[in-house]
Amino acid sequence: MTRNLVRKAVAVVGVVVLASTAAACGSGGGNGGGSGSGSGAKVAFLMPDEGSTRYELHDRPGFEKRLKELCSSCTPLYNNADADASKQQSQFNSALAQGAKVIVLDPVDSAAAVTMVNAAHAQGAKVIAYDRPIPKAKVDFYVSFDNEQIGKDIATSLIKKVKSSPVPADSGILIVNGSPTDAAAGLIKKGIHEGVDNSGVKVLAEYDTIDWKPENAQQWVSGQISRFGKRIVGVVAANDGTAGGTIAAFKAAGVNPNPPVSGNDATVAGLQLIIAGDQYNTISKPSEIVGGAAAEVAAKLLKGEKPDTSTELFGSPTKLYQPTLVTAQNLKAEIIDKKINTVSDLCTTEYAAACKKLGIS
Repeated sequence: MTRNLVRKAVAVVGVVVLASTAAACGSGGGNGGGSGSGSGAKVAFLMPDEGSTRYELHDRPGFEKRLKELCSSCTPLYNNADADASKQQSQFNSALAQGAKVIVLDPVDSAAAVTMVNAAHAQGAKVIAYDRPIPKAKVDFYVSFDNEQIGKDIATSLIKKVKSSPVPADSGILIVNGSPTDAAAGLIKKGIHEGVDNSGVKVLAEYDTIDWKPENAQQWVSGQISRFGKRIVGVVAANDGTAGGTIAAFKAAGVNPNPPVSGNDATVAGLQLIIAGDQYNTISKPSEIVGGAAAEVAAKLLKGEKPDTSTELFGSPTKLYQPTLVTAQNLKAEIIDKKINTVSDLCTTEYAAACKKLGIS
C-alpha cells in the first residue's frame, strides 16, 4: 500500500512539472503570449553581400526592430556572406548549430540554397526566403518586393525616354542584368524583357553581371562602347550598382552626356546620379518594409500560426510588395517628402547646385 501511494505521488509531481514547463514555454516575450509564442527563440537573418549598402543600413535594422517589437526575448542572429556561397553555407550551418528556429535567407546562390533548406527542415527549423527566391525548394515562406514588376517598370520607363527622340535604325540599348546565380535577378531580367522585347528598340547586347559587382558591369559596358560607340542609346541596368558601373564606363570613354541608364534600389549613390542627370531612373523599395515583414512572418511561424499571403510563387506561400519608380521628376515627392532620405543625405556639396535646380533644397 505504501509503495502504491509513493507511485501516485510521483505521478502527481510529474504532472505538475509538465504543466509548469508548458506554462513557461508559453509565457512570453513582446506581444507574444500563449502556447508556442517563440519566447526566447533564435531567428537568423542571413544576407548575401556587401555590394549594396541596403542590407546593413535598411534590411537588418528593419528586421531587428520589428522582431524586438513582436518578441522581445527573441535573439536575432545576423550574418552577411559577402557574395560567397560557401561562406553563407557556413553561416547557415552555424545558425542551425546555435539552435535557430527560423532562418531568414537571402541566398547568394539560389540553386545551392536548396541543400540549406533541406538541412533546416530535417532539424525542424523553418526557412523564409527573403528578397531572392529559392525556386527548387519549398520554403516555408517567401517575402520580397515584386522583382518581375521592378524589371518591367525600369525597362518600360527607359524605353519611353529613349523613344522620346528619334531612334536611328542601327542603334539600340544594352541590358545589364544581375547575377546569374540570383533567382531574383532572373525575375528582374524577365520583367526587363517584358518591357523591351516588343518596344521596337533593338537590344545590341546583354550581360549577366557576376556577383552584381559594379566593376564587372563597368568592364563589360566598356567593351560594348568600343564595339558600338554612339549606337548605344540607352542601358537597362538591373540595380544602382550596375548602373553606377555603366555610367563610369561611359565617363571613362569620354561620352558626355551618357545615354539614359536605369537602376534599382534607390541607393544614395543612385539617387545622386539621378540628381546629377547621369542616371535616368531607379526603384524605391524601402527595405525596412520587407525586413519588418520577414520578422512578422518569423514571429507567426514561431507561434505555429499561418502568415498572411498575397500569392504563391515557386510552390511556396508568398508576400510581394509593390515597387515605386523614381525619376528626377518625382524624386522629391517619393524620397524626400516620404522621409526615406533627407536633403542632407543627398544634396552634398558636389550635388548642391543640381539639387537646387530640381527644387530639392
